[in-house]
Amino acid sequence: MARSTRQILDMNAFRADDAEAKARETVKRRLANTGALSVLFYREPIEMVSAEGAWMQAANGERYLDFYNNVPSVGHTHPKVVEAVTRQMGRLNIHSRYLNQVVDNYLERLKERLPDPLSNIVLTCTGSEANDLALRVAEAVTGARGVIVTETAYHGNTAAVTAISPSAFKQASPPAHVVAIPAPAPTRFEEDIAGGFAASVEEAIATLKGRGYGLSAFICDSIFSSDGVFADPAGFLRPAVEAARAAGGVYIADEVQPGFARTGDAFWGFARHGVEPDMVTMGKPMGNGFPMAGVAAKPEDLSRFSAAVGYFNTFGGNPVAAAAGAAVLSVIEEERLQENARDVGSHLLSRLHDLAARDARVGTPRGAGLFIGLDLIEEGDAHRPDPELASRLINGLKREHVLIGAAGPYGHTLKIRPPLCLNRSEADLFADTLERVLSEG
Repeated sequence: MARSTRQILDMNAFRADDAEAKARETVKRRLANTGALSVLFYREPIEMVSAEGAWMQAANGERYLDFYNNVPSVGHTHPKVVEAVTRQMGRLNIHSRYLNQVVDNYLERLKERLPDPLSNIVLTCTGSEANDLALRVAEAVTGARGVIVTETAYHGNTAAVTAISPSAFKQASPPAHVVAIPAPAPTRFEEDIAGGFAASVEEAIATLKGRGYGLSAFICDSIFSSDGVFADPAGFLRPAVEAARAAGGVYIADEVQPGFARTGDAFWGFARHGVEPDMVTMGKPMGNGFPMAGVAAKPEDLSRFSAAVGYFNTFGGNPVAAAAGAAVLSVIEEERLQENARDVGSHLLSRLHDLAARDARVGTPRGAGLFIGLDLIEEGDAHRPDPELASRLINGLKREHVLIGAAGPYGHTLKIRPPLCLNRSEADLFADTLERVLSEG
């Protein structure tokens, strides 16, 4: 049976036509305040009041294991981050046009984690702003406007980055200067993922040239999270990057989701592929919930951009954000969270492989570290997605106090993305609960 693609915010979302849920006072209040752009999760939205580590607590006292959030990357309300933000807020918080040692100390620590040529960092407040700025820099550097993305990519919500976020479209399609290519999925490219994906980039380059746009940038999230999570084989991204550069474009690594140790193998998702980006964009995990983001770029590229237009960000790079970011880096190092992501992620992946071997409705799990994709399929056929089963599982897991989201063009992929502090017993709790919910149909 043919499946229609789904818009990213529709996956495991509250249904606005659910009269019973809409009757709840807390839901009515939210809808009255935010209107048509309200976004709530689950058929019965949860009112959260507190969180710690990998757990969240609702207003009714029920606790939930959080396998959804990559925002509190080192754990909800981590005491070191809370203390750093509180201390700095009580001392000084100003805009970015004054000198401040807290900010520059943070930037220098972050640069130690990045490729040497990317020695300038522009801090912003959101990943959307970071990607927006990166696109503008790319256009200034290349003199071209065309952009290549993947078919279910999500890169943010300014006008410019919504245009390169096909998963955000409900009815429209990408504008003419954007070409969306298939995700690097085994179901599409079989054994030759590297070659097939690079060939798709080359075809997109030819299309953009034919339309008169040329190639400005190839931008991708290196774990391809919105596309359904595609991590392997490590290194498959390199030929695609080389093809983009050969055509005069730049490679922008969107590390908002795979960055900051999540993949376990490396601090950055792109590092698993042995490539060095022309720009790196960052966001959510940087401040463990405090709004901060940024673009790492080459000084000469920023100079070319700034020769034509000025740029500043009032709140980007404020001292409180820098304090939060520095605390996150310290926690990752001191608590060995990259190693934890690799070890606990490997254990969880093994549990899921075992489940897939025993249940034909579960596809082969894939991913790296604590970023895993798990397809729900019909009759053991990876080419037959089962989004209905995925939806039932998401809401069934929620009833069992486990929170998880969906990804992929059909919403049939469980996007497994818990905080980096997850331990083995919590991973086992998830695997056991998933198997139990699956057994219920």
